[in-house]
Parts: sequence; C-alpha cells; structure tokens
Amino acid sequence: MGAIMTFCLKNILLFALLMFAVCGTVGAAETPGTTLAALSDVQKYERAIHIMAMLLVGFGFLMVFVKKYGRSALTATYLLVSVSIPIYFLKETFYGIGSSEGLIDKLILAEFAAASLLICAGAVLGRLKMGQYMLLGLLFVPFYALNEWIVLKGGLGLVTGKVVDTGGSIVIHAFGAIFGLGVAATMTTLNEYDIPIECDDTSDRYSLLGSMVLWVFWPSFCAALVAPEDVPRTAVNVILALCGSTIATYFASVKLRGKISAADIANATLAGGVAIGSTCDLSVPGAAFAIGIMAGIVSTFGFAIIQSRLTDFTKKVDTCGVLYLHGLPGLLGGITALFVVSGINFGAQLTGILMTIVLAAVGGLISGRVIAALGRRSEAYQDDEEFEGEMCEQNKEEPCIAEPEPS
Repeated sequence: MGAIMTFCLKNILLFALLMFAVCGTVGAAETPGTTLAALSDVQKYERAIHIMAMLLVGFGFLMVFVKKYGRSALTATYLLVSVSIPIYFLKETFYGIGSSEGLIDKLILAEFAAASLLICAGAVLGRLKMGQYMLLGLLFVPFYALNEWIVLKGGLGLVTGKVVDTGGSIVIHAFGAIFGLGVAATMTTLNEYDIPIECDDTSDRYSLLGSMVLWVFWPSFCAALVAPEDVPRTAVNVILALCGSTIATYFASVKLRGKISAADIANATLAGGVAIGSTCDLSVPGAAFAIGIMAGIVSTFGFAIIQSRLTDFTKKVDTCGVLYLHGLPGLLGGITALFVVSGINFGAQLTGILMTIVLAAVGGLISGRVIAALGRRSEAYQDDEEFEGEMCEQNKEEPCIAEPEPS
C-alpha cells in the first residue's frame, strides 16, 4: 500500500508541474485592456489579495483549534490552496467551456474554488495524510467547476433561469460543506469516531485569530466581482450581516450552553457572512442584519445541539463542523434570496440549490472512496506521524554555558 501511495504522490506532483506550464501559456495569451478596465483590475487585485489572506491566514488558523494538529492544519492549507488554483485555471480543458473572464477575474474565481475546497477539507481535517489532501483537491475542483457551470451559467440546460448567488452561499459554501460530508461519510472509521478532538486555550486563541481575519476580509470576498457601483452597498450588507451573526452567537451560546463557547465564537459569528453571500449586492441593510441574526442562531444551535447528537447517530465525524458554519447557513442564504430579491426566478433558484446538494453529495462519496483506497493515518489528529519532533535536530545539543571566572 505504501508503494501505491508513493506512486500516486509522484504522479500528482508531475501533473502539478504540467498544470503550471499550461497555466503559464494561458496567462501569456491575455491581452491588456483599456485604461478603465486596467483600473478595475487593480481594484479587483486588491480584493483578490484580501481573499488570499482569508484562505491562508483565516482558514489556516481557524483550523488550528485541534490541539496537536496545528502544523498539519497549516501545511494542509498551503497545499490545498496551491493545488486548487492552478487546477481551476484548467477548467476549460476539463469541460471545453469557453470563458470570457479576464485574467484577474479567473484568479478570483479560482480563489473561490480554493475556499470551497478548504471548507470541504475541514470536514475530514486530521484524518488525511498530506498527499491525500492534495488528491482531495485534484478530485474536488472538477466537481466544483462542473457545478458552477451548471448552476450559474446554465450548463447542460439543467437550470433554466438566473440563480442569485453573488457571494457563493450556494455554490461555494453549501457545495464545499456537503462535498466534505460526503467524503467524511465514506472515510470515518469507528476508531476515528472514538478518538476525542482535543483543544486547549492556545489552540482556541489561534482559531479565534483566524476567525477575526476572515471577519475583516469577508466584504472583499463577497464584493470581489460585483460592479464597482455596487461595492459599497455589498460591503455594508456583509458587515451588518456579520454583526448580526456575532451578536446572535453570543446570546445563543450563553442560552444553549450556560457559558460562552470559544468554538461558537470562532465559527458561528461568521455564519452571517456565509448566509448574506447570495444577496450581498441586492439586499437592503435591515434585511442583511436580519439574515445575519438568523444565520448566527442556526449555526450556534447546530454546534451546540445538533453536532454531538448527529455524530453519535451516524458514527461519522465532521471535524470542523462545516455543516453548521457553511452548509446550513449557505442553504439559508440561497433560500432567503427568494424573499429578498424582487423578480427572482423561484424555479431556477430552487433547482440550483437542489443540483448543488446532489452533485456535492455524489462527488464527495466518490472522492472519499478513492482517497480511502490509498490508506489511512495510523493515528488521527496528530502531527507526529508526518512531522519531525518539536525540537529540531540542530537544537538538540545543550547550549554551551561559560564557566564564571573565579573572583
């Protein structure tokens, strides 16, 4: 089995090198735009960098809550982002889909795919080897791009009409969460179910830091590709939704648990940003705040009440609780669009949500079986299996201490 794993990893790396070569060719063919277009691209670039901070620092540290898995969580974040972005650039090759987006637009869309992949990986965090995280990215992005094409661009004619999902409540958050649950359903062993997921004060603080980074840059995520004149309204709506979910999380956490839970504050406070995504550029401030409150309550209830009961019932583990931060709030955001957006196509919106659920679940179940066939970790939620010890080799010797001179 070890030889098979090594062979697969070598081929993954070879494929990655090929992707970079092709992506370089694609980038070289891009022609410069007009002065106005160039200025717009600069503004989009700034938001793209904000999104990159969310991906690496925000998501990375949010997942450090697992006490003995911090180095692995951050390294996996690096790998997942680095694999998913170049693969997304090749989506035309996968499906023969033409694209009219500019180069910076493609980068932002690729970052959206990376965000959805990180959400997916959160469901199985701590139970994959590093090479398997990379394989997860290779399997996930084609499914993600296919769903994006079907739901948002009418691919295959399965969704007739416009689906309202500007900030990706449906195609980014809900898709990533449900895909991850599908992977977890086919990979969670009884031994992994029995192992507790440990955290401590330090890991909780790092997780809260990651949550705050995500909170700060979330307006850029939702406004990344909206028209320039809609950016201010989008930013205000997102911030108000986040404020609503943060306030609701505090009250719900105290009510449901008796005391404040760091896990609730690190996660459910972000649910407003997830839920407002679909209507971030179309909502009014009051509705955005209300959506945030609803999302915060739903997410906190999920973490405090549903998570432990569902885990015990299914014997499957959702490590980061992506169902409660991204899945349920994402679906809530897609459904609230039916009541917030005037003239919305009800049939298209509901069909888009249903297509996302089905394709994500099927893709996750298939991917989980493929990944599981390449072996399992000997012990879940531990850095030690793949990382050297805490003390580096060069630091193992005792430091020399000069003897004091006799007086």
